[in-house]
Amino acid sequence: MAKESVRLIANNKKAYHDYFIEETYEAGIELIGTEVKSIRMGKCSVKEAYVQIENGQAWVYGMNISPYEKGNIFNKDPLRPRRLLLHKNEIMKLHGQISQQGFTIVPLKVYLKGSLVKVEIGLARGKKLYDKRADIAKKDMRREAERDFKVRGLY
Repeated sequence: MAKESVRLIANNKKAYHDYFIEETYEAGIELIGTEVKSIRMGKCSVKEAYVQIENGQAWVYGMNISPYEKGNIFNKDPLRPRRLLLHKNEIMKLHGQISQQGFTIVPLKVYLKGSLVKVEIGLARGKKLYDKRADIAKKDMRREAERDFKVRGLY
């Protein structure tokens, strides 16, 4: 079987800063034709997006897909809720876990897998301010260590 190409469209770096990501799931997304064309052009953002489960279906809210320039009357609202395509058992598992205190579901990235648009969603637990500070301190230490290593490597 041929390896499918994966092309990243949008990434939610803020989610990794604000949340501990416990599990990730790959979901399809229900789109209209002009939305797919807009995503292929890279006009998509998931920074303010979140996922909710209603009536046994997963919906993504706040995901911005810019209107396609040549779409005229076929363009839909850029911020409309879109249904995520997951297996029923995955939806039930996620619903059980977000009913616990402190868990939420956030979209992490949007990408093209072959000809299909996929969304990676993560079961997330919110970070406290001190957790964020600890992460920033770790990144700074790692960055400094890499810088020192580079400087030593030059001489």
